[in-house]
Amino acid sequence: MADPKGFMTTPRQDWPRRPVGERVRDWDEVYVPGKLLPIISKQADRCMDCGIPFCHDACPLGNLIPEWNDLVSREDWRAAADRLHATNNFPEFTGRLCPAPCESGCVLAINQPAVTIKNVEVAIADRAWELGFAPPRPPERLSGRTVAVIGSGPTGLAAAQQLTRAGHTVAVYEKDDRIGGLMRYGIPAFKMEKHHLERRIEQMRAEGTKFRTSTAIGRDIGAVELRARYDAVVIATGATAWRELDVPGRELAGVHQAMEYLPPANRVCEGDLEVSPLSAAGKHVVIIGGGDTGADCLGTAVREGAASVTQLDIYAQPGAERDEDTDPWPTYPKIYRLSAAHEEAGELGSAPAADADARLFAASTLRLTGDADGQVRRLHLVEVDASRRPVADSGRTLPADLVLLALGFSGPDRGDGLIEQLGLELEPRGTIARDAGFATNAPGVFAAGDAARGQSLIVWAIAEGRAVAAAVDRHLTGSSRLPAPIGPYDRPMAV
Repeated sequence: MADPKGFMTTPRQDWPRRPVGERVRDWDEVYVPGKLLPIISKQADRCMDCGIPFCHDACPLGNLIPEWNDLVSREDWRAAADRLHATNNFPEFTGRLCPAPCESGCVLAINQPAVTIKNVEVAIADRAWELGFAPPRPPERLSGRTVAVIGSGPTGLAAAQQLTRAGHTVAVYEKDDRIGGLMRYGIPAFKMEKHHLERRIEQMRAEGTKFRTSTAIGRDIGAVELRARYDAVVIATGATAWRELDVPGRELAGVHQAMEYLPPANRVCEGDLEVSPLSAAGKHVVIIGGGDTGADCLGTAVREGAASVTQLDIYAQPGAERDEDTDPWPTYPKIYRLSAAHEEAGELGSAPAADADARLFAASTLRLTGDADGQVRRLHLVEVDASRRPVADSGRTLPADLVLLALGFSGPDRGDGLIEQLGLELEPRGTIARDAGFATNAPGVFAAGDAARGQSLIVWAIAEGRAVAAAVDRHLTGSSRLPAPIGPYDRPMAV
């Protein structure tokens, strides 16, 4: 510990965000450039060096948080980068996109604001790139074994990098025209600018990983044919089968899934399109779903110039403090959180029908109605109680020219035929079944990430990629020195 009293003398200070009026006029990240580094050493000093660091258990990667906090407090960036990369392939991704369950598990969070673990992580990652502490690490020798990874999201990329560094020849197959999965076309640039992704892809290319884009396995290449080409196959396609809304009016024009809406907006930022065909400009937008994907739609619609944007959450508004009976420390609590997108919508008054941050809580959609041309125009909703039963006389309507469904995902998309061609067994909820070694019922085929775990967090996706890489390495060589931070049946801490 550089300052054993830091947690008593230094208050929590987060990376400041740019003014709302400035940041909604562009697609750059919401944080003030250059304002993290001057404060981060003192923030790292707040780490208590506690006897049992529960942040380790709260993070599925097992990040060595107290170690790199201490190194950052001493401004030893090289050593901090080494300790961070020892457990996380892509800390600049998690430092920007992960909701930081580690901070909920921070011992200091029992009765004080937690250490800014997420900010420390991203500071180390960015500093490592600036100072040249993240060079390519190609293997010293090749094993002669080949692996195909299907999907280039965080799970697929982590698995590919680990297996490449172990000496195997790895090819990543991606059905889209660019590598990155949902990080490329699902996550808006204001949450993570894509140059962070490009930089890691170039690092992986330099290490020897091969990338094959615009190739859907099961359609462009048969799954059985691919399996015959390689010694092992890792399926990391994600959980992209979206949940539907079964209400009257779902068929109206202007009602779209969130993942139909977000990719074109990201393609505008990539320079592929001048304007998104689903742009919210001038429209009254209603987003159904209270999660992160809904917030991504909210921030995107605000930047596109929507006339109004309202987000519906079927759950009641949570409290500002942890409920020790239902969400005791160190579990990840259900508390009221104000994302950058909600802050923007609230300050700009983007949702006149909602309270301060554009969200209507405890709201359930009854039906959608449209005009004579079949275009959606109104959304009819009702307030619900804790059991999701309608509250009497609480019905209301909202103007709606664009309705976005952000209801989550149920499992891997089956449209390409991959699952059927390999004869893969599925769990009752629609995810790919696997054993304790991440292996499916098809010999030499492994499954990892959301495709097998179900919809989860980016930190769990990377942990899955690292763990399945160890399983594949062991399958190919008989043993493995690669780390396996989680098992396929591990779950977040819960009551």
